Amino acid sequence: MSTPTPPAETITALARRYRLELDMSKDGPTPSWVLVPGVTEFTPKVEATQQDVSTYDSGGWTEQAVTMLAWSIETTLAHRCHPVTGAFNAAQEMLRKASMAFGADSYVRVRYYDRNGQPDAYQGTALVTWEPDGGKAEDVDTVKVTLTGSGPLAEITNPTAGVQPKGGTS
Repeated sequence: MSTPTPPAETITALARRYRLELDMSKDGPTPSWVLVPGVTEFTPKVEATQQDVSTYDSGGWTEQAVTMLAWSIETTLAHRCHPVTGAFNAAQEMLRKASMAFGADSYVRVRYYDRNGQPDAYQGTALVTWEPDGGKAEDVDTVKVTLTGSGPLAEITNPTAGVQPKGGTS
């Protein structure tokens, strides 16, 4: 029996490799992507709904089929404001306002991708949940934001593909 060759991939990717962007054009014909700043945690998810499709022919073993997919992003943001005016960041404000809206105004278009250019890049439309974390006097203002997909999460070409990564973002 031969010994398998060890993999060449020995460096662990870092969680901060993701970049989250918001389309500020609000479904305009030409997207206007801006950075959602202050991300301190980022968890993209795709969850499958599985249904039992067992038959008599399965020999007593259960069989499953994926019938639906749901996607979401859970992120924590350091709530950003301008150092002189105190105005909150426009992208974060758009998320907050969408979380309290109805109809078309409750949806946002987002994309996320590997800032180092890897082919891990997606885009979709989502509903927003905005939950301030609160805290003690010495705490910073952070917000838990959940983006719940409405429709497909489409794989896209990474906007940074072919661009050399800057130091410290791997």
